[in-house]
Amino acid sequence: MSWLDFESQHVWHPYASMLNPGPVYPVKRAEGVFLEFEDGTRVIDGMSSWWCAIHGYNVPELNAALLEQSSKMSHVMFGGLTHKPAAELAKRLLSLAPANMSHVFFSDSGSVSVEVAIKMALQYWQAKSCPEKHRLLTIRSGYHGDTFGAMSVCDPESGMHHLFSGVLAQQLFADRPAATNDDEWDESQIAAFESRIKTHHHELAAVILEPIVQGAGGMRFYAPEFLRRVRLLCDEYDVLLIIDEIATGFGRTGTMFACEQAGINPDIMCVGKALTGGYLSLAATLCSAAVCGGIHADSNDEQSGVLMHGPTFMANPLACAVAVASIDLLLASAWQQRVLDIEVQLKEELEPCRGFDSVADVRVKGAIGVLEMKESVDVANVQRLLIEQGVWLRPFGKLLYTMPPFVIRPAQLGTLTSAMKQVCGQI
Repeated sequence: MSWLDFESQHVWHPYASMLNPGPVYPVKRAEGVFLEFEDGTRVIDGMSSWWCAIHGYNVPELNAALLEQSSKMSHVMFGGLTHKPAAELAKRLLSLAPANMSHVFFSDSGSVSVEVAIKMALQYWQAKSCPEKHRLLTIRSGYHGDTFGAMSVCDPESGMHHLFSGVLAQQLFADRPAATNDDEWDESQIAAFESRIKTHHHELAAVILEPIVQGAGGMRFYAPEFLRRVRLLCDEYDVLLIIDEIATGFGRTGTMFACEQAGINPDIMCVGKALTGGYLSLAATLCSAAVCGGIHADSNDEQSGVLMHGPTFMANPLACAVAVASIDLLLASAWQQRVLDIEVQLKEELEPCRGFDSVADVRVKGAIGVLEMKESVDVANVQRLLIEQGVWLRPFGKLLYTMPPFVIRPAQLGTLTSAMKQVCGQI
């Protein structure tokens, strides 16, 4: 039995069935923006490996950081010990994050960073003797991860986790705003959210939002003004604001963090995905001094002041060292111009798809290009057609979209958008 036959019979893939699995393509090597399959086929990766490989693959600077750190220490427990890569990474994150962020908690995945953010919010109010503030408010079409706390704030109807709705914590949801930019803004955009927070603030620990761009819940964009108004409402009604920058952080939308486009400071912020440039799984939850101080407020509880979380691979030295190198590489590059150039090209080359009978909408933000179809996409068939065009994308639902590496060249991006247009004409 070949390794691929064994794998197909025994190894689960994301959101897949073992009884009726879809096709998978064995990758032998990745270089630059290309994936090379075992049969020699080369495709441009328009997904950045689920949005994290912003520098592409086999990056010399990141390879060197990984090699150097592995010769010193691959892992050491973070309980009672520490190391320089963690401190260096925290320093860089705080220098880039909104000005009020002052503390960093490392974890091993984006979903877990959301769990930590939720725990921070809950413990903050418990320490303030307000245990009744234990629920979360968000907007529909959101996605925050696959663990239980994160699932509870994903869209309960159109999201991927409705099977678990009966056992998840019951959170509160408001309609998402229809306005995609500030030019379209009017007061009706905030009405549903304002009503929710006004009615339920006494039981709300926090609001959690993906800033400006909602990712796996539907690749939808909303006006920065909505985020500004949410910040004001959270202040007015004494509710913490958690911003989930896992998908949007590190330049994807054109600014280092998407919340910068609204000019707001969150109380808690989650980062992940592109943090290590796609090399290793790592995430972080940042918080303000006020949140940290609140958690440490005096209490009769013997666990007072102790944030109740501690992953085994927390602040893994290899991951931290690569993340430091990835951030340094990003800052040393012309990343803002690159993302702007990608945005301009995506708009120009995808906009004609709006005229196709199969396409309901075309939207572009930073290095994100989305074609929303009128009907659900046959993933296996569409991927086969794309591979024939030399492109790798991973559609879902009604969406055919791309979030390419920032290092993609115009001709390579043109190949990608051309394939997307051709596929749209065939479905």
